[in-house]
Amino acid sequence: MNPPDAQAMWQAVWVTVKLASLTTVILILLGTPLAWWLATTQSRLRGLVNAIVALPLVLPPVVIGFYLLVLMGPKGPVGQFTQSLGLGLFPFTFSGLVIGSIFYSMPFVVQPLCNAFVALGKAPLEAAATLRASPLDTFFSVVLPMCKPAYIAAAVMGFAHTVGEFGIVLMLGGNIPGQTRTLSVQIYDHVEALEYAQAHWLAGALMVFAFAVLLALNALQPRRAA
Repeated sequence: MNPPDAQAMWQAVWVTVKLASLTTVILILLGTPLAWWLATTQSRLRGLVNAIVALPLVLPPVVIGFYLLVLMGPKGPVGQFTQSLGLGLFPFTFSGLVIGSIFYSMPFVVQPLCNAFVALGKAPLEAAATLRASPLDTFFSVVLPMCKPAYIAAAVMGFAHTVGEFGIVLMLGGNIPGQTRTLSVQIYDHVEALEYAQAHWLAGALMVFAFAVLLALNALQPRRAA
């Protein structure tokens, strides 16, 4: 089998890795307070917010991409707002891909963190409070170290899920080489052009990557005592 064009492949790899890395960092920063709120709040809005966070798990990515495209388009409220600020439009740009990826991969980061915060319980927090630790100090000194495996799992899952996305990428980013063309779109291009050999190279690499991610997540799971 002939390998794919090296320049096009490495461009797609770079865009994909950059997109997944930036999305993961942003989701960890935004997902931490959101997951903490979901794990600790008694608000009636918790169910609604939790459903919104989990929506990408059941909603086709193309649907999410379509509505984001409408919202951020020239006639959408977000698009009109960004244009009024002189930021232009986000669709068919790398920034638009990042926004779409944040929405699409959010449950894969927020839910593991939320589950870890719930499993942590109140005892460690109460113990820290008796030592006069501030809430912020308690979070960084107690919560983060105890939930480190969950953060690693959330980061791995968020990164891997972003690498594999296709519908939102194609809907929001189009297919611009070096800017919005990711590996999944590159595979689609090869298949559409009946270049199955080149598609095999990239698809096989993503399969190996996905399998490695599953092995890593399995290694992070706590082992049961015999």
